[in-house]
Amino acid sequence: MSSRYRMVGPARAVAVVADIVAGILALWIVLYLLDANPANDFARWVHDAADWLSTWAHDLFTPSEGWLRTLLNYGIPALAYLVLGHLLAGRLRSLD
Repeated sequence: MSSRYRMVGPARAVAVVADIVAGILALWIVLYLLDANPANDFARWVHDAADWLSTWAHDLFTPSEGWLRTLLNYGIPALAYLVLGHLLAGRLRSLD
């Protein structure tokens, strides 16, 4: 295999993981905004996963409106994972 394509697989994997993580966080935001049933197993799983993935940003912002608090405290981590994951993937692609 040519060294030109050596890091394509790992870079793609990093980008896909970043997309999945951001997708889970975005899905929780949508479920919250649409007032999903918290007793539903799927909604509970998405919420638990989103909580774990955004632990570092819990209560980063504390507005009184629940929708805004959810948007900020889960949306900022989603954007951070996307940006950092794709920057890392780009860096991996540039390695020879």
